[in-house]
Amino acid sequence: MPLTLAWMLVALCAASGGYCLLRARRADRSARGAAGGEAVMGFGMAAMALPADTGPWGPPVLLAVFCGAALHALWLLRGGVHHAHHLVGSLAMAYMALAMTAGHGHGRAGLPAVTGALLLYYAGYVLLGGARLVTAGGAARPAGAVPAGVPGGAGELTRACRLAMGTGMLAMLLAM
Repeated sequence: MPLTLAWMLVALCAASGGYCLLRARRADRSARGAAGGEAVMGFGMAAMALPADTGPWGPPVLLAVFCGAALHALWLLRGGVHHAHHLVGSLAMAYMALAMTAGHGHGRAGLPAVTGALLLYYAGYVLLGGARLVTAGGAARPAGAVPAGVPGGAGELTRACRLAMGTGMLAMLLAM
């Protein structure tokens, strides 16, 4: 991955993680776990996208973090299948960290079938998320009203952060 693109991905993922962390602090108890999981994913993706070699300790630490995030996502599934994306994301990041561990660095290939399936999943996720964001942006609203799903609403910013992280995941998978 070109150096400029890698740093842009780091900045995008770190900003998304920061926003999700702020969201977790403000969220009620039921939404705090999902927002916290998204913050871990954002910061973890930023760490994984760093262009500098993290040394031999980096990939195993990332693998441990994302295995823990996968366990957290399994716990969140008690609240409904809408949390399945967190599990897929955590497992995808653990898979990429495992590929980094096996290859001792960035850009190492994993299993083609797994990488291909994740690419398809995230391509669909990004396309669907982008379509939903555009559709929500075109919604009509009464003057002065800023509901959660339209421009200026917190729901739209949350969707944009999820879309940014999904796009970042797609870019990292393509770099494998």
